[in-house]
Amino acid sequence: MRLYEVVYIFDATLEEDGVNAKLEKFHTILTNDGAEVVAVDHWGARQLAYPIANHASGYYVVAHLEAPAEALPEFERIIKLDEECLRYLVVLNEGEPTTGLSLVAEPRPGAENDDEDEEEEEEEDDDDSPPEFQGGRGRRRRHEGPAVTLLNYKDVSTLSRFLTEGGKILPRRTTKVSSRFQRQLGTAVKRARYLSLIPYVRDHEV
Repeated sequence: MRLYEVVYIFDATLEEDGVNAKLEKFHTILTNDGAEVVAVDHWGARQLAYPIANHASGYYVVAHLEAPAEALPEFERIIKLDEECLRYLVVLNEGEPTTGLSLVAEPRPGAENDDEDEEEEEEEDDDDSPPEFQGGRGRRRRHEGPAVTLLNYKDVSTLSRFLTEGGKILPRRTTKVSSRFQRQLGTAVKRARYLSLIPYVRDHEV
């Protein structure tokens, strides 16, 4: 068996008891085949980044399940038949917590001194230097803050730091992240968009 993460978006008008009843129905399909429910995290009702089936808000639940792969097709079939489940996503869990947080590295010794050195270098730059986010010939910026060791696709705050004002993913020449991280970022953004955690374009904001 493998560890899966399931994100559900239910009709926001459902009460918590109603949501729990649906979760029990869905999860029983898996537990009957030997699966185990590891964790269930109710995020509750929140505004969607863009409407889903004319709904402006949804009730989010994140669950971790250890289940055999052969049990998933019937599990997903039953979910699709439920009209009060607006959307769902099943992915292999790679260590992401149920919360919308990414895992970051501990600050390395001397990091504060590095920041001071960078500030001194910036002070020496000419006032007419191009803006930090200008691509191509302009000065490029590095992603600020501690290194992200595990990018969580539910972490809207971190993902937003790698998106332009129009909602597009910043290129590596701008953020200076590794190619591996850039691929993870692309996957995370696609999942977050599908789950209406972030909009496809800024015009979708409600």
